[in-house]
Amino acid sequence: MLNVVALTADLPRYNVWRGQVGTIVETLANGTAFEVEFSDRNGRTHKSLGLRPEQIMVLHFQPASPGFKPERGTA
Repeated sequence: MLNVVALTADLPRYNVWRGQVGTIVETLANGTAFEVEFSDRNGRTHKSLGLRPEQIMVLHFQPASPGFKPERGTA
């Protein structure tokens, strides 16, 4: 929860695009999907979507420990 993620694919139907940054706000379907909120520059949510793990990438803001390998499919 509250991980910052980037979208890995364009979703033109929802007007969100690869690279757009959002925040995980809910775990759905026993961890097989996540609700991600996308906000504007003022912090107002403009989209909230249920996304699969392969549609997002967790962003890391500090160096990883030597030998660190993220688990695939976890957010």
